Amino acid sequence: MGLKWTDTLDIAIELDEQYPDTDPLKVNFVDLRNWVLALDDFDDDPEHSGERILEAIQMAWIEERE
Repeated sequence: MGLKWTDTLDIAIELDEQYPDTDPLKVNFVDLRNWVLALDDFDDDPEHSGERILEAIQMAWIEERE
């Protein structure tokens, strides 16, 4: 079963593994959305993303780093 937009913590963990040198605070939402869509395990409708979901993913990624 693939990742969905609502799997914010799991997505954040995947992003942290793929982009270990990236500061999640400096990632714009366009890049973040594209990176999520490019994850091998991601399997959800690209049109279901929005600013709130991307913000939640970004916040989970920041928390994952701490």
